[in-house]
Amino acid sequence: MYCVDEDKSPFIFAHEFFDALPIHAFQSVAPSPENQPRETTITTPTGPTTLHQPPKHANTPQWREIMVTLNPEAVVENKKDAPEFKLTLAKASTPSSLVIPEISERYKALKARPGSTIEVSPESRIYAAEFARRIGGSSSSSSSSASQATGARAASAASKPLGKRKPSGAALILDYGPASTVPVNSLRGIRQHAKVPPLSSPGAVDVSADVDFTALAEAAIEASEGVEVHGPVEQGDFLLSMGIAERTEQLLKNVTDEERRKNLESGWKRLVDKGPGGMGKIYKALAIIPENGGRRRPVGFGGSIVP
Repeated sequence: MYCVDEDKSPFIFAHEFFDALPIHAFQSVAPSPENQPRETTITTPTGPTTLHQPPKHANTPQWREIMVTLNPEAVVENKKDAPEFKLTLAKASTPSSLVIPEISERYKALKARPGSTIEVSPESRIYAAEFARRIGGSSSSSSSSASQATGARAASAASKPLGKRKPSGAALILDYGPASTVPVNSLRGIRQHAKVPPLSSPGAVDVSADVDFTALAEAAIEASEGVEVHGPVEQGDFLLSMGIAERTEQLLKNVTDEERRKNLESGWKRLVDKGPGGMGKIYKALAIIPENGGRRRPVGFGGSIVP
């Protein structure tokens, strides 16, 4: 179970935390031709007769997991510089493909469109749900998608509601990813500040993936009736509304070193710039706060510092 001190208010700051958590990738595949209804005409003493053969079980699109497998070019053909591992679409259903894509209506809607690819991070949903329970307590009838998808750990957490008397605290999540769509093909590798194949040099490459902010919001709201979620909003808008321009102006008043002045000016502009080289658009901010009926939005998410 999760241990929460009812008399304390948790303030959680998750900066580039969720992008480093594991993901599962799935692709929707169309039914095989043998799974379609077929008609066969045979000759009988009374003339030709059409037999209607029922389709096999899998006559609708199915999710297939994209697995990490050994690369034959490296381990069999011994090709130079070939990566040891590669991503391979599973030929049959796996336990994960039967369960994980069913935890959200967003994923189910894409299943009917063969070729659709999704990335899902059940562990991210667990953490978002834990943040929400620490802030607002557990929902009395909690059956969060995180617990459905990940088994014992989340299930045990949801089985004993947190008896928090009054919701308090907040969580601020800053990370990169789409605002509303499901991440797809976002797995990336970084080594020595350069992009590299994510499966190259296992253990020596920083691997990350885009964050599904809508999934985090879903998990938080399902986990606790005592919280509300705001965002995601683009980092540039969030920081500007929080006063980054005014703060930088104050800092520059006491800076005499020209090199440091240039670093400060270029640094804050890169944080809010929404162009290709900036971080203001791709990075997002999401807030989890105690439920207040929408009477006051938090600063940075449309709210004002004036009550």
